[in-house]
Amino acid sequence: MNILITGESQVALHLAELLSGENHDVTLVAPSKKMLKVIESHSDLLTIVGDSTSIQVLKNADVRRTELVITAHNDGRLNLLTALLAKRLGAKKCIAKVNDPDYLTEESKRHFKDLGIDYLVSPELIAAKEIHNLMTNTAAAEIFDFSEQKLSLMLVKLEPGAPVIGKTLREVAKEYEQLDFRAVSIHRRANTIIPRGDDRFQEEDLAYVITMPKGINHLLKLSGKKHFDINNVMIVGGGTVGSQAAAYLEKDFSVKLFDMDSNRANELSDTLRSTLVIQGDARDINLLESESISSMDAFVAVTNNSETNILTCLLAKRYGVKKTIALVENIDFIEISQSVGIDTIINKKLATASYIIRFTMTADVISTKCLTSVDAEVFEFQAREGSPVTRKPIRRLNFPRDAIIGGIIRNNEGCIARGDMQIQPGDKVVVFALPDAFDGVDRMFKSKS
Repeated sequence: MNILITGESQVALHLAELLSGENHDVTLVAPSKKMLKVIESHSDLLTIVGDSTSIQVLKNADVRRTELVITAHNDGRLNLLTALLAKRLGAKKCIAKVNDPDYLTEESKRHFKDLGIDYLVSPELIAAKEIHNLMTNTAAAEIFDFSEQKLSLMLVKLEPGAPVIGKTLREVAKEYEQLDFRAVSIHRRANTIIPRGDDRFQEEDLAYVITMPKGINHLLKLSGKKHFDINNVMIVGGGTVGSQAAAYLEKDFSVKLFDMDSNRANELSDTLRSTLVIQGDARDINLLESESISSMDAFVAVTNNSETNILTCLLAKRYGVKKTIALVENIDFIEISQSVGIDTIINKKLATASYIIRFTMTADVISTKCLTSVDAEVFEFQAREGSPVTRKPIRRLNFPRDAIIGGIIRNNEGCIARGDMQIQPGDKVVVFALPDAFDGVDRMFKSKS
């Protein structure tokens, strides 16, 4: 696919590097020559220095032959203008990154669609929704639902003494014959494993598991986890992510929100209905104690500084907070953040990639989830008539080695995939895949017609 990405943001750079490694022809347009030289040195993509709102620059990027334009500047209005121009100049599909939640109302999206912008994406809103979802599934480090919770993907850390530790997948399946979940990935000491029957679970493994709703409690028991209720939530950072998360959470929980800027704190006090907004520095231990941090069930740090988010989450853990969530924008920090005990890491670049990557596939992709803890993706495909994945039972498919089928949704009912099952046209199929397998998985679900 011919893809044009514009912008100097971290989201734009991450998408350019990700998609150029997946057999796409990617062109990146950005104003900084120095930055583009760095990108060129370790990526196989074409770069153009210039203003993406310049018609001549877009023509130089051959926009009329572009199948997908992704505009991801830090300035949302610049993205909207770029997308409008690109569509008028012949681009087939345009996606614009926006920051202001007002742009994402149904009325606004309808107007922008009429003008030629096919999709709008807000990394901040995606992150806020993910935070809200995690509050209802407290034992999971990550969670993503497919087809209205017919199946779910959960990330759990295997605690000391968990019943599955030391056992192979085959042994676990034999001992618990009616399993309603399936491990699709194990992350261990910076390595990701697509688990097979002889692989053994180890203490502190991070396991991604596809589960049916009725299997969640059993899954948590076998991983050594316990569900707990959340009543009190503390949020650090009153930016878009923090304010949107508070707006979602205050409907169900008691929420306190910290922001250092007095003007922003006053603004949030006026807009949030029941959240207690506190102007102050959450790195101040005395302030945290005065606001009863030890009585909090969850602590969410979403400032613009990853180090501050990591530090304050560690402070919260020290005071006995059960669930900590940190916004970490530096991908290199994710591994160490998890290793020091932070429960969940949110990354806006990965969240945005989850939304966008589906538009680069030729098969029918219903939803995607770009995983934080591993360099991998989970797809929900709709199987087409005549596609290779429907021709044989699962165990006989020539499925890419770096991918695994986790579950199937048929007639609105979810089930865990087994080797003797045969996928039928119309089935929704949940697939875990490492980047090298994306293209092969896409071909498996693509019909020849």
